[in-house]
Amino acid sequence: MSSPVRVRFAPSPTGYLHVGGARTALFNWLFARHHGGTFVLRIEDTDQQRNTAEALQVIYDGLRWLGLDWDEGPDAGGPHGPYRQSERQTIYERYFQQLRDAGHLYDDGGAWRFRFRREVVEVDDLICGRIAFDFANVEIMPDMTVRRPDGSWIFHFVNVVDDIEMRITHVIRGEDHLSNTPKHLQLFAALGAEPPRYGHIPLILNPDGSKMSKRDQGASITGYTENGYPPEAVRNYLCLLGWSPKDDRELMPIEDVVARFDLANVNRKGAHFDLAKCDWISAQTIQHMSSERYRELAQPWLAKAGLPTDAPSLDAVLALEKMKVTHLTEIADRVSFFFTEDFPYDPAAVEKTLRKPGALDRIRQLGEACAALEPWDAAVLEAKLKEVAAAVPCKPAEFIHPARIAVSGRAVGPSLYHMLEVLGKERVLARFQRTLGTFDAA
Repeated sequence: MSSPVRVRFAPSPTGYLHVGGARTALFNWLFARHHGGTFVLRIEDTDQQRNTAEALQVIYDGLRWLGLDWDEGPDAGGPHGPYRQSERQTIYERYFQQLRDAGHLYDDGGAWRFRFRREVVEVDDLICGRIAFDFANVEIMPDMTVRRPDGSWIFHFVNVVDDIEMRITHVIRGEDHLSNTPKHLQLFAALGAEPPRYGHIPLILNPDGSKMSKRDQGASITGYTENGYPPEAVRNYLCLLGWSPKDDRELMPIEDVVARFDLANVNRKGAHFDLAKCDWISAQTIQHMSSERYRELAQPWLAKAGLPTDAPSLDAVLALEKMKVTHLTEIADRVSFFFTEDFPYDPAAVEKTLRKPGALDRIRQLGEACAALEPWDAAVLEAKLKEVAAAVPCKPAEFIHPARIAVSGRAVGPSLYHMLEVLGKERVLARFQRTLGTFDAA
C-alpha cells in the first residue's frame, strides 16, 4: 500500500443496524486494522425526514457491541470532519460550484444533472475483478442527478465528495453498489481527484438464495443483543459471511482474523445466512470463553431475572451449565434454583420419579449416608452414591434421579455430583429434608 490505508463505514441512521451493514463495517475495520490504517465512521444523514437521533444511537451501540471502534467520526472527532453529512453543506456547495463552473452540470427542470462522458468506464475491483460499463446508451445510462429541485443532495455526489475530503483510499461495500462505481469514477475524474480502490463484497442471502431484507430472521443486530448472543460469537460468524481463512477454521479470535484478513480471500459469490451456524458458533464461543468473561456476559441476564450477580459461588454455579448454553438468555432459568430454597418442583418429574415406590426412601438413605461425608466433592459423592446403591442392591440411577429432583426440582440439569458439590453439604441435606417433608405425607 503506497499511502496509509483509510476506509470508512457510512451508514444512514434510518431505524436499525442491518446485519449486512454490520458486516460491511466489520470488513472495513478488519482491513484498516490489518494494514495499520484508519477506520472512519461517517454518518449519511441528509435525509432529515427519515433520520433520527435514536436510530443513530442504535448504530453506535451496535458497532460498539460488536467490538468495533473507529478512529474518526462524529463523536471521536478527527482532522477531516464534520463527520455527519448534514453538517457539510458548505463543502458540498464548493464542489457543486466547481463542477458547474467546469461545465459538468446542467439544469433540468430545477434539478441539476451531471453530464456523463459517453464512453466505456472500466472498474478494477479488488474482489470482482475488471468490469466494463458502457455509457454510450443514454437511455440505459441517463445523466445522473446530483441535486434535487429542493436543493437537497443525491447520494452519489456527496458520497464522492466525502471520500475525496476524507482521503479515503479504499471503499469496501456491498455488491449492490457495484453499478454505482463507474458513475462515481466519472465524478472523481470531473473533480480532478484520484479515486479510491473499490472492493465489493458479496451480498448476504437467505437460505433460499433471496437477498436478505430487514424483515428476515437474523437481519437486525439488535436482535442478537436481545436474544443473548455473545458479541464475539456474532462477530466471528460475520467474519465468515463472505470471507474465509482458507484452512477450514471456523472459531477464530479476532486478533487472528485481523492478522489474516485479506480481500483476496473474500468470496465472489453470495454468502448464505445460516442462523443455526451462528447458534453453533455462539455455543462454542461460550464453552471456550474464560470464566471471567462468561460471568461478565451472564450478570445482566441474572440481574434482569432478579438473581444475585455477585454471589461467592457464582462462577462455580455458572460453570455447571456452561457447556449446554447457546444463548445467554438461558442462563437465569438454568441456575435459578441455586439461589433459592423455595424452588418449585416440576410436576411431571415428581409424577415420573418421586411418586415411584421407594424413591423417597432412596433420598432418605442417601442423606443419611452423606451426613458425615468428608470431603464434600464430586468424586467422593459419586463413590458414596454408588456404594449405597450397591448395598441395596440397585442401579445408581434409582438414587440419581430422585436426588436431582430433591435438590433442584427438575429432572434434567448439570452433573448431579458437581451440582451437589457446589450447593454444599448443608444445603443439600436441607433440600433432601424439604423434599421428604413435602412428599412423604402427600
